[in-house]
Amino acid sequence: MTFSQRMGLKPVRSMIQRESADMALRNFLWNALSMFYFRKFRGPVVMTEKSTNALITKIWVRHYKARIDEIPYDAESITERLKIDFINGKWNEMFDILEFMPNNYNETDSYDDPINEINEQFFSFTNDTLKEHLSAYRFVGGMIIEITSEEEIASIEDTLKDTDTASLKPIYIHLRRALELFADRDNPDYRNSIKESVSSVESLSKVITQDPKATLGQALNEIEKKHELHPALKKSFSSLYGYTSDTDGIRHALLEESTLKQEDAKFMLVACSAFVNYLLVKTAES
Repeated sequence: MTFSQRMGLKPVRSMIQRESADMALRNFLWNALSMFYFRKFRGPVVMTEKSTNALITKIWVRHYKARIDEIPYDAESITERLKIDFINGKWNEMFDILEFMPNNYNETDSYDDPINEINEQFFSFTNDTLKEHLSAYRFVGGMIIEITSEEEIASIEDTLKDTDTASLKPIYIHLRRALELFADRDNPDYRNSIKESVSSVESLSKVITQDPKATLGQALNEIEKKHELHPALKKSFSSLYGYTSDTDGIRHALLEESTLKQEDAKFMLVACSAFVNYLLVKTAES
């Protein structure tokens, strides 16, 4: 908080920025893009596999859907166009650009910095900025989603990190897909996001029981016996699983009309992530 804000001479932002982004937030986020990515964009565009040139080409071809033979000679002219769109465009278009950059900057660059480290630093810096400016959005798993608490982010991020291994890859794939369906700003699919969230727990249950045909109910019974799963927790998740098979037919009937909303999908994503984490810890202790 600045001196002027503490003295009551300048208002303190108190409203969450949801489906909006004020100029201060846009400027800070653009500064983040400049520091982590655009600072290297100088001179002519050269078609190489180096990350800097590859990224500027991807911006032109993948983001703008433009012809490769019409790419401007000067890289800075492309970033200047991107800047105008970022600062003056709709809030969702701004987030499209923000999300595009780290997800397309994935090769070794001339500075020999590990790209995953650059992206992780960018995610951390950007999330701090979004939090400071009371934005309703955060980077989670490389995607921007609407959140209500920092704990939700931690739950999902930790689970994605812990399951990104060869033996747990099916769980990771289900959770990642649930996040993608939930985070799609143009066409969110909450019903199938819930389905993928629950499938992540089913997959882990089969891994734990070493029975590829086990149902979630059977797996929970087995886990309860071998790994001291608390009966109340088992009952809670069984009830959640029953909810996903009920009137809106997410799992089985798949009715065309559904009353499922964003908060339903977000709850299941966070709940299933937390449950997967819990089971991983419990089985590791046994």
